[in-house]
Order: sequence, then C-alpha cells, then structure tokens
Amino acid sequence: MSTVGDVLIRPALPQDVPRISQLVRELAEYERSLDQVTATEDDLRSALFASQPALFGHVAVAGTEVVGFALWFLNYSTWLGRHGIYLEDIYVTPAMRGRGLGKALLAELAAICARRGYGRLDWWVLDWNKPAIGFYRSIGAEAMREWTVYRLAGDPLARLAASVAPADRGMPL
Repeated sequence: MSTVGDVLIRPALPQDVPRISQLVRELAEYERSLDQVTATEDDLRSALFASQPALFGHVAVAGTEVVGFALWFLNYSTWLGRHGIYLEDIYVTPAMRGRGLGKALLAELAAICARRGYGRLDWWVLDWNKPAIGFYRSIGAEAMREWTVYRLAGDPLARLAASVAPADRGMPL
C-alpha cells in the first residue's frame, strides 16, 4: 500500500467490485468500445477473488470512493526465465487525473515486480491515445515497435477449438 496525498493505493477488495466494474465501463467508453464489454460484476469478483485467482487488482481510493484501478495478471518470459506482470487495464477518473494516481498505480505494480523478482511490466495502449503514450514515455516505458498484437476470439476461436481431435479434448495442458 502507498499514498499519493490523501489517496490510498491498495489491493482491491470484494466490496470494490461494483465500482471497478463501473470504471471498466467508463474506460471502455473512452476507448470507443463500450459495446464490447460483456464482463459482469460476478465475472470480476470470480476472477479477482477465486481460491487461486488469475486476475489481481489495485485501486486508488479518495476518502471512501474508488477513483482509479489497475487490473493485472502474471505472464512469463521464456527469454528471461521469469514471470512478469501484464497490466490489462489502468484507469483514473477524469476528475482525479493529473495528481499522480496513474503513476502511483504503476509504481505499485513495479514494486511487486521488484519484490518478487519479476522481469518486466507489460501493457498495450491504443495508438491514438496520445496523453497516455506521453505519460508512459515520461516514466521510461518503451513502445514495442517491431511487435504486432494478434487476437483470436468469437467464431474464429470456436472454429480453431473445434479442429482439435475428440481424443485430445479435455486433456490438461
């Protein structure tokens, strides 16, 4: 945990989920993709607070209100031979921007990386989001210019999954 002025940065708690869900929708609206959000509060609660969670979160709290969040999970670099953190989403409400909360949320994740011996902290940013890009550069982040992001979802994902021979289905990885 850390503080920025009177704002507390701490791990997310179950009671934060409704507000995190609301902020996820605000972020999606800003990113012009609100129509793509199907996650529910129950989805977030299950992912964040399962017996072996695969998603983790930190929040920025002003008084009693969550005004920002960072949702993340572990990745692994075969080149480094170490885990890292993949930041899925970070968001600070417009009224609270410019106070260092985004930097504090990222610093909290960087501190986790340092404490646990993780090799890096990764995330994506939309190429038109110039304020975010400027901020990320200001803290020393580097764009991965030679890499292109790919995604398999929806029908193409289902088609590829259906191509697995029946004897192979259900086999653990």
